[in-house]
Amino acid sequence: MLDDELKELAPWQQEIRSRFPIITRHPELTYLDSAATSQKPQAVLDAVQTYLTTANANAGRGTYPWANRTTALVERTRRRVKEFLGDRDPDSGRSAVHFVGGTTEGLRTVARDWLTTHLTDGDEILVPYADHQANLVPWLEARRQLAERGVHVEVRGLPYQAESGDYDHRALPGTIGPRTRFVAATHIHHVYGGDMNVHRLRAAVGPNVPICLDAAQSVGHLPVSVTELDVDFVVFSGHKALALPGTGAVWARNAPARGPEFRPGGWQGTPNTVGVASLEAALDWLDAAGTDRIARWTTALAARLTDGLRHLAPYEILGCRASLAADSAVQRRHGIVSFRHHGIPADDLGFILFSHGFMVRADSLCQAGADETAASVRVSAHVYNTVEEIDRLLSVLVSLC
Repeated sequence: MLDDELKELAPWQQEIRSRFPIITRHPELTYLDSAATSQKPQAVLDAVQTYLTTANANAGRGTYPWANRTTALVERTRRRVKEFLGDRDPDSGRSAVHFVGGTTEGLRTVARDWLTTHLTDGDEILVPYADHQANLVPWLEARRQLAERGVHVEVRGLPYQAESGDYDHRALPGTIGPRTRFVAATHIHHVYGGDMNVHRLRAAVGPNVPICLDAAQSVGHLPVSVTELDVDFVVFSGHKALALPGTGAVWARNAPARGPEFRPGGWQGTPNTVGVASLEAALDWLDAAGTDRIARWTTALAARLTDGLRHLAPYEILGCRASLAADSAVQRRHGIVSFRHHGIPADDLGFILFSHGFMVRADSLCQAGADETAASVRVSAHVYNTVEEIDRLLSVLVSLC
């Protein structure tokens, strides 16, 4: 079935791939590190060039035409983010979008400027100890800041299923208590590539506990709907979603029953206007290309890779073992496959693969303080990657058995 998916989408993908200049200009190289940062289509590069040569100015601080166009760009992109995330009422004025430098800054902003403002002594929060460090450290920092003010908050770890790396929905009821006031979670795991099934968290904590979602590996890679997810914050990085580095966004639901309105503290300086311009263009491009088709393509590529690797004894694939076969009914990896070679250290394997033209991630993958902290190789595909590239990668990996 996955082969049929690849055949069906192949003509579309070939045309899409041609829109990425850095990819087409380097046919000798294969970029497989899109979970770290994505490449940019020509439409995004053109939007940046157009903005810098026709309207570059500060936002909200001038009345001349360039400043007005920049201010309009920023406000238009706020609404565009809401639309892209499936906000049913982007003009209601209740939900809000705040631009940040990226996911890490966004999560820290939620922790510092929102979470610490209303917790009281004895409250509890749930955080992911085996996800990306960016979705753990800010909440621990918030606990420390509260403790310095004499407010002691208990931090509990989300339970995980050892066999899959997913949150353990069976153990969740025993983790949640009457003083649970907040949950931090991840949408797509940055090592395992699995959907962390956030709907199970919502069912477990009930309708009034706010959930903050690290969506760095989902926005721009697959359809994301804040309505279906029923979370209160969605935080993502532009550079992983085909936009420029240094920009990202925090979407806040601002539901009164789930806490106070999110208002970033302190003086808000000049926004990254060129980054915002790139983000608007990237979201437009992604909508036109179809995030559903992008997800189908990258999921099929990941399945092709795992199905090939599972037959190679020297390799250990991280994450859900039940989803390795291409015909598995278990949910697939969303374009991310991490593995180790039992005889070759991960960094050495990364160098070997680059000698064959493959650019992959090979280190501890910014993993937080639990589970897979040892180095591994991560292959992360995007819409510009091809079946032939995955097959050539498998051929090299077979030669190292």
